[in-house]
Amino acid sequence: MKEKKRSFSKWLYWFALGVAIIAVYKLLDNLGPIAGFVEGLFNIVMPFIVGLLIAYLFYIPCKKVETTYRKVKNPKWVSKRARGLSIITVYIIALLILIIALNFVIPNILKSITDFVNNFGTYYNATMESIEKLPEDSIWKNEIIMHLAQNINNIDLKQFLNIENLMQYAKGAIDAVTGIFNMFVAFIVSVYLLAERRQILDFLKRLASSIFEKDTYVIISRYFNKSNEVFFKFIASQVLDAIIVGILTSIAMSIIGVKYAVLLGFMIGLFNLIPYFGAIIAITVAIIVTLFTGGLGQAVLMAVIVIILQQIDANIINPKIIGNSLSISPLLVIFAVTVGGAYFGVLGMFLAVPVCTVIKLLIEEYIDYKQRNNSIEIEKEL
Repeated sequence: MKEKKRSFSKWLYWFALGVAIIAVYKLLDNLGPIAGFVEGLFNIVMPFIVGLLIAYLFYIPCKKVETTYRKVKNPKWVSKRARGLSIITVYIIALLILIIALNFVIPNILKSITDFVNNFGTYYNATMESIEKLPEDSIWKNEIIMHLAQNINNIDLKQFLNIENLMQYAKGAIDAVTGIFNMFVAFIVSVYLLAERRQILDFLKRLASSIFEKDTYVIISRYFNKSNEVFFKFIASQVLDAIIVGILTSIAMSIIGVKYAVLLGFMIGLFNLIPYFGAIIAITVAIIVTLFTGGLGQAVLMAVIVIILQQIDANIINPKIIGNSLSISPLLVIFAVTVGGAYFGVLGMFLAVPVCTVIKLLIEEYIDYKQRNNSIEIEKEL
C-alpha cells in the first residue's frame, strides 16, 4: 500500500512539473499579448496611482492642518469637521501655488531660455574675444578649456531648446500621461484616500493580522511604519529644501546682477533634489551660463555666493528640516545615487537615499539581533 502511495506521489510530482514547464513555455511564447495586457491594465489604473501619489505627498500637510483645526474650540463645528477642512485648505494652497507658478515663474523661465538660446552666439563670441585678450600663459587659454569652448559652440541649442519644441514636449507629455479625465479621477481618488485614510489603514492592519502570525505581523507593522516615516520625511523635506534653495539662490543672483537669475536659481533648486550630484551639475551649468552672459568676474562671484549658500543649506537649513532620522554616510549616499541613477534614471537618483536608509536600518537591526543572540563582542579599532 505504501509503495502504491509513493508511486502515485512520484507520478503526481512529475505531472505537476510537466504542467509547470508547459505553462512557462506558453507564457514566454505569448509574451507580447501578455505585455500588451499588462500595459493596458497599467494605463487603466494610472489615475489611481497618480491619486495615491498625490495623497501620499499631501498627507503630512493635511495632518498638520487638521491638528490645528482640532484645537479650535470656538466655533465648535471647525474642530468637528477638521479633516474635511484640512483637505480643502491644503488643496486650495496647492492650487494657488500652481496658479502662481503658471502665471509668473514658468513664463519667466521660458522667456529666459528663449532669450539665452537666441543670444547664445553673441555671448559666445564676446567670451572668446575676452579670452583671446588674455596673456598666452593664462590658465583660461589652455588646450582643455579651448577644446571645451569649441564643443560648446558646436551645440545647436535652437534645435532642442526653442520655445516651440519646449511647448510641444510639454504638450506631448501632458497628453500622454495625464488627460483631463485621468486628472479628474486622480483628484477624486486622492481626496477620498485622504478623507478615509484611517479606515483604509485599519482595514489593511486587520487584513495583515489575519494573514500573518502575531510575531510576523508585529515585525511587518514596525518596519512599515519606519519605512513610511523615512520616505515621508525625505520627500517632504527635500521638496521644501529645494524650494528654499531655489528662492535664496534666485534672490542672491538677482542682487549681484546675474542674468537669468530666476532660471538658474530654479535649476539649482530643482537639481538640489538629487543629493551631491545634483548641486554639482547645476552649479557647473550656472557658472558656464554666467561666464557667457556676465563675464569671468561675475561668474566667479556667482560661484562663490552659490557655494556659500550650498554650505549654509548643507550645514544649517537641511539638518533643521530633515533632522537626524536620515543620518547616512556620504559614501553610502554617493553609491546609492549612482546605482539608482544607473538603473532607474532621475527618479532612481531621487529615491535612492530613502531606499538605502531603509535597507541600512534593516541590516543594522539584523546585526544587533544576531549579536544579542550570539553574545559576540566586537573589538573596536582606534
